[in-house]
Amino acid sequence: MALEINDNPETKVKPKGESALNRQINLFGPKKVTAGDRMFFIEQLAMMLETGSDLHSSLTALKQQSDNPEMSRVIGMLCDDINEGKTFASAIAKHPEVFSNTYVSLIAASESGGYIRKILEHLLAMEKQRDELHTTLVSAMSYPAFLMFFSFAMVVFILVVVFPKFAAMFVAIQDQLPATTIVLMAASHIIIDYWWAILISFSVLIMGFIYWLKSESGNRTMDGIKLRTPILKNIFIKLYLIQTMRVLGLSLSHGVNLVEALDMAKNVVKNRIFQDFINDLGDCISEGRTLASGFKQAEFIPPIVKQMINTGEETGNLAMVSTRIADYFQKELEKLLQFISKAIEPVMLIVMGVVVGVLVSSLILPIFKLSHAVN
Repeated sequence: MALEINDNPETKVKPKGESALNRQINLFGPKKVTAGDRMFFIEQLAMMLETGSDLHSSLTALKQQSDNPEMSRVIGMLCDDINEGKTFASAIAKHPEVFSNTYVSLIAASESGGYIRKILEHLLAMEKQRDELHTTLVSAMSYPAFLMFFSFAMVVFILVVVFPKFAAMFVAIQDQLPATTIVLMAASHIIIDYWWAILISFSVLIMGFIYWLKSESGNRTMDGIKLRTPILKNIFIKLYLIQTMRVLGLSLSHGVNLVEALDMAKNVVKNRIFQDFINDLGDCISEGRTLASGFKQAEFIPPIVKQMINTGEETGNLAMVSTRIADYFQKELEKLLQFISKAIEPVMLIVMGVVVGVLVSSLILPIFKLSHAVN
């Protein structure tokens, strides 16, 4: 994500104590602002505003505290805009790579209502919940991914290092070799003799796949797979509902109108098909229909969500209901990920056992036959 280059000489002064390693890393480009940097900034700003400090003084202090030079640069630009009399919302709107449209709209509403500290605390809570969900996703998938990588590395090692040492020995009983040994010996020869072609082909396939993913058709196809594949859809639909309902509940509870709140939620979800669904919800509201009618038209939305949205509209508690839906599905998603992670582990171990068994038998059986022939 490209960042604006600042020619202000003050931002070019290297901080004291900067290590040679950090200076070398900076040669490859500025360090990007992470979610952790943003969360620290929001938390500290809310705390300083709570103690009675004004916005400009708080930003000035936070600029000096930030360990990330890029975040410090952004805060410095916010200070300049506030000093020039601009609103905080208009100042952060200049940095979409750091602050999303949700931040801009909610902070704009809070400035007019005089509760900016409160909205910062709510934004921080939303960021922490999102971070917890991301941590859960990573931890649930990390062990199965490690097992897959380890299995692949083990197979390649045996084919490249072990099998060639038995090649000359197996020539004597070529006609008596098991089918698995013949196939694995052929695979070993191909990998050793044509590794460069395999590497080039694999690289081309990866680059082609990435190019296709970035295209309109590829992006939509993958988004459709996420919402239609039996196991994946249970994960991604819950994830998108959490993101949508979290922003919707936070926005509506702070005076943002429903159409604008839906637009903010749409920018959070990274799935074009689900974004089209949110657009349809906005069209329903613009045409004078209820939000519940738009939810009822979507086949992939769970019935409990449709019922709760309908209840929320009828009782006038749509903001609270949206937050409850997000909380409910966050717990459900965490349970689902834990279940999948635990279910994958024994399956992967069984697969690894089968792979190891095939490899070992493909080596040991020919050796037994060769030993019997010699005797």
